[in-house]
Amino acid sequence: MEIKTAEFVISNTDISKCPEPKIPEYAFIGRSNVGKSSLINMLTSKKSLAKTSSSPGKTQLINHFIINEEWYLVDLPGYGYAKTSKTNRAKWSKFINQYLTKRENLMCVVVLVDSRLKPQKIDVEFMEFLGVNGIPFVIVFTKIDKLSSSAYQKNIAAYKREMLKTWESLPPLFKTSASTGYGREIFLDFIEETNKSWMG
Repeated sequence: MEIKTAEFVISNTDISKCPEPKIPEYAFIGRSNVGKSSLINMLTSKKSLAKTSSSPGKTQLINHFIINEEWYLVDLPGYGYAKTSKTNRAKWSKFINQYLTKRENLMCVVVLVDSRLKPQKIDVEFMEFLGVNGIPFVIVFTKIDKLSSSAYQKNIAAYKREMLKTWESLPPLFKTSASTGYGREIFLDFIEETNKSWMG
């Protein structure tokens, strides 16, 4: 897939104010500071489409971007650690849960996982929430340029083992690097293929 246009549409915390669900949608989410904004900017080839920050918890809204006038890329707030109050975190989790369980054109949740880390309880629990609610998702391992191939392969293998304790089969897995562009074409091809099943 070639990305010709990528434009910001709207930010909000109210699912009823999201764009009309007339085209397929992909929601990006992960632990705070997993490199979500950098990955979105790499995929769309726009340096500042999503706001990047060295401090976790930058994204606090549901952010819709329209890609090639054909599908929505949605940047969701990170889960887990963020320098914000418990009240704010509870509010975020409520509107994120509403969005994930009620958004009818949501084709797939893109769960970002830091390839440098061993399986994190919060990631595993979030994916179990998706599974229990029947929400399709894929896992994208980020920052693979930050360590050796054998090191990140070891961490990915550990994730697979951890998940297979409770899952019969695993979702599609992707490996990416926002700084080198690794994994961009394979992931965009996946979206292009998935869009073909949209019957909207």
